[in-house]
Amino acid sequence: MQVRSILLPTDFSECGNYALSYATSLARKFGASIVFLHVIEPIVPSVGYSGMTEPLPIADISDQLEDSAERELPKFAECEECAGLEIEEMIVHGEAASEIVRVAKDREIDLIVVSSHGRTGLGRILFGSTAEAVVRHASCPVLVVKPTEEK
Repeated sequence: MQVRSILLPTDFSECGNYALSYATSLARKFGASIVFLHVIEPIVPSVGYSGMTEPLPIADISDQLEDSAERELPKFAECEECAGLEIEEMIVHGEAASEIVRVAKDREIDLIVVSSHGRTGLGRILFGSTAEAVVRHASCPVLVVKPTEEK
């Protein structure tokens, strides 16, 4: 197995960032680069009466999410674990799993390292499983990292 590039999707959550040490360790072992990816998912306005006189400015919220991602993503490249590694940052818009798979294919990524939130039962049904969808549809190997019970 030859790994030249690793895709590391992040949602900036503690659980979502749990895969960072795995990705950096593998990048060092294989001499690979890492592409940090954040997906900004579309905001779907609620339907019905919300009690608010004005609708939420969806475009403003989307801009704020992008601004926040642009501030947070560079922090990865600055972390101690990433020192000396070739790092690239990407922000894309769309549904998380499909965008992760699309970017991996377009960039000819050799390995995706993704963290699982470890939801089961109703939580998994309600929120879905991005990691599971990536595993099912990715054209390259996917390493799913599950946080320890304490996390």
